[in-house]
Amino acid sequence: MTQYVYRFGGGVSEGKAGDKNLLGGKGANLAEMASIGLPVPPGLTISTEMCIRYYEEGERFPDELRQQVAAGIAHIEGVTGKKFGDASDPLLVSVRSGARVSMPGMMDTVLNLGLNDQTVEGLAAASGDARFAWDSYRRFIQMYSDVVLGVDHYLFEEALEIRKEDKGLLLDTELAAEDWQALVGVYKKKVEEALGHPFPQDVNDQLWGAVGAVFGSWQSERAKVYRRINDISDAWGTAVNVQAMVFGNMGDTSATGVAFTRDPSKGDRAYYGEFLINAQGEDVVAGIRTPQYLTKAAREAAGAKPLSMEEAMPDVYAELARVFDLLETHYRDMQDIEFTVQQGKLWMLQTRSGKRTAKAALKIAIDMANEGLITEEEAIARVDPAALDQLLHPTLDPAAQRDVIAKGLPASPGAASGVVVFDADHAEKRAAAGEDVILVRVETSPEDIHGMHAARGILTARGGMTSHAAVVARGMGRPCVSGAGSLAIDGKAGVMRVAGREVREGDVITIDGASGEVMMGRVPTVQPELAGDFGTLMVWADKVRRLKVRANAETPLDARTARDFGAEGIGLCRTEHMFFDANRITAVRQMILAEDEAGRRAALDRLLPEQRKDFTELFDIMAGLPVTIRLLDPPLHEFLPHEEEEFAEVAAAAGVAVDVLKRRAAELHEVNPMLGHRGCRLGVTYPEIYEMQARAIFEAAVDVAEKSGAAPLPEVMVPLVATRRELELMKAVIDRTAEAVFAEKGRRVDYLVGTMIELPRAALMAGEIAEVGAFFSFGTNDLTQTALGVSRDDASRFLTSYVEQGIYPKDPFVSLDVEGVGELISIAKERGRKTRADLKLGICGEHGGDPASIAFCQATGLDYVSCSPYRVPIARLAAAQAALKRS
Repeated sequence: MTQYVYRFGGGVSEGKAGDKNLLGGKGANLAEMASIGLPVPPGLTISTEMCIRYYEEGERFPDELRQQVAAGIAHIEGVTGKKFGDASDPLLVSVRSGARVSMPGMMDTVLNLGLNDQTVEGLAAASGDARFAWDSYRRFIQMYSDVVLGVDHYLFEEALEIRKEDKGLLLDTELAAEDWQALVGVYKKKVEEALGHPFPQDVNDQLWGAVGAVFGSWQSERAKVYRRINDISDAWGTAVNVQAMVFGNMGDTSATGVAFTRDPSKGDRAYYGEFLINAQGEDVVAGIRTPQYLTKAAREAAGAKPLSMEEAMPDVYAELARVFDLLETHYRDMQDIEFTVQQGKLWMLQTRSGKRTAKAALKIAIDMANEGLITEEEAIARVDPAALDQLLHPTLDPAAQRDVIAKGLPASPGAASGVVVFDADHAEKRAAAGEDVILVRVETSPEDIHGMHAARGILTARGGMTSHAAVVARGMGRPCVSGAGSLAIDGKAGVMRVAGREVREGDVITIDGASGEVMMGRVPTVQPELAGDFGTLMVWADKVRRLKVRANAETPLDARTARDFGAEGIGLCRTEHMFFDANRITAVRQMILAEDEAGRRAALDRLLPEQRKDFTELFDIMAGLPVTIRLLDPPLHEFLPHEEEEFAEVAAAAGVAVDVLKRRAAELHEVNPMLGHRGCRLGVTYPEIYEMQARAIFEAAVDVAEKSGAAPLPEVMVPLVATRRELELMKAVIDRTAEAVFAEKGRRVDYLVGTMIELPRAALMAGEIAEVGAFFSFGTNDLTQTALGVSRDDASRFLTSYVEQGIYPKDPFVSLDVEGVGELISIAKERGRKTRADLKLGICGEHGGDPASIAFCQATGLDYVSCSPYRVPIARLAAAQAALKRS
């Protein structure tokens, strides 16, 4: 019989930390903590294999699972001395999810399971605390009804608020046993009204209902969205953990908390966390009550009055600190820990590698390597390349005026400005329409995941540093300010009020996740300074990576930015982008609309000095590094005049009538310009265009070589080649022009002529094309379009649906389609290098900044990737990680 249930606790541990695929992260780590002697309440884990089978067999539980769970419950009973469903001293359990990777708040949990009208009396008698027992029962009814039965939790919260108002109380903790007992009656009545049947009293029915709900939450919409955002497979499934309850709500000697062994926002080596006395775990993470600080230093720094755990429970805190150190050393990573204190005894409920900001990830990785806890190579692997994006963009200008209207907790660093939106659905729609959005909520819930992902930043009125909003925002790299308690948010009315001011939906605000400030209006930003830990990690990464990293750049600003970020040259200079300048566009249009070579050359003569200046600036900035220049590749319609004023301006410059130009423009009209008269086809029909550009390149290269002594390395790229003959013709023009310039200048520079592979035919004919070209640069943007027959500009209408339905694993314009487009690249590489062993190969589409695509380039044997300037550090780190995986 297949084993589906694995026990832990009480001297038993049927799993270990390495079993995450089978037991989920939570179950594997519970087993591991139990095996090293930490105080873990006993329990059982139902494996992810059972989750997969559950869905395959129509959402039913097989008999062997029921038998194994019964044996697991008996194990828990044996360790605790309590009986499940016993009316005198009942065993209560929690039922929690546990995927192989952390999905905070995305799946369901049920606490206090096993309570009913009889066992609540037994719990009261056994604990000697009727208030605690009835409080636990009302919590269970509310949570079980919401998670398993589908009854809206607001019904229960409303009843609770009415009770407190009737009693003239503010806090839940001020309610007495009889209040909770009365509320239990109200809650049960609301369940029966909503469902037409009573709240379940059989504890085994409760248990299997909860297990089914946890499995079911794997397929919840919020879980699907989270998996899609974080590239988690739908096929993995979740485990279920059933564990003996320990109680943090048994009076002032009990507590619950969440903690990190290091600061997850900044990375400092200091305990970081929050706790609540006389509470259960959901009170901390849901943001319902404002938690207290873990350490005295954190409390004093925040100016908070309630005592920290270090002060209020010094003995328990000392034991917790010992556990922190043990776990971090054991797992060799920063840990995110959940714990409960029951009447002075510490219990560990969970440990996992903690989510952290990019800044914290850098610092923690570098510090742990310097401490000898991990190696430099492990430090490189610990930092998510995509997360570096958090560090590579501007932050708020400290000198700028700030109209601060509120302050909350600095839950996730970074700054963002945008229009206020109070609803996750609205946030997603407005962001899709191109607006920058700040999602403002009283508190976020897992159902808000799509709106949080769409938003530039997140602001909540309630919740602490470990609330749902804070944890998810940090994982997404979104700035977040939580617990801004001065905000009165009325989402239905579309307004929030603070200090006598109103902020309505659509108003612009700015949040600073580093300071916790909320400001009216848009605040200017400044560029980041990348040094310290960032610089150290880049040095370590550069030592192990093989792939070179270049940048796509055609302006001096982009080129300098790329150099500052460590680019090793320019992999794509799109010369057509240089011609949209207002001072040049008329000459470009004159060239395109000219009816003969003489007219085109007249316009090109005007453009030559401007092109030469462009290339001189790029060669200067790159200081001897390779610069790949793509010759003109414009879909002609992008340059043609459309307005009467534009036609008149071109006509005056060319000395022809407007009617003549309009007739010529009509002749040049194309039904499908992206597959029309562009790229090398333009050079074949009008070689004087490429001749002018080649002259500008070589004149600039010679001038820079003479002036600086650092000879540029121009790589002249012919676009949209499909045949050997096209490249042969264009190379002849380039070589002839180069020889003319060298003769005129009395000096030579080395250069290469190659092509951009962006057509399937070019990939298939790579062996012949390599007889002429010295390098191939794979233009994966267009190669993806032509291979898939999909327009990138129009694909947004259906690609999301394609990804959701598993037709493509990812958007093929974001992450390379390895099976299709990748196969074309592999064929071109193999056939090209068979002809020319030293053929230089790279990619220059936006895939060059995507870590998964970079891993493909490493495995395929390409020489470099090229990406936008701000993604250069991401590519450097991803290339290092790819090299380490291949070593």
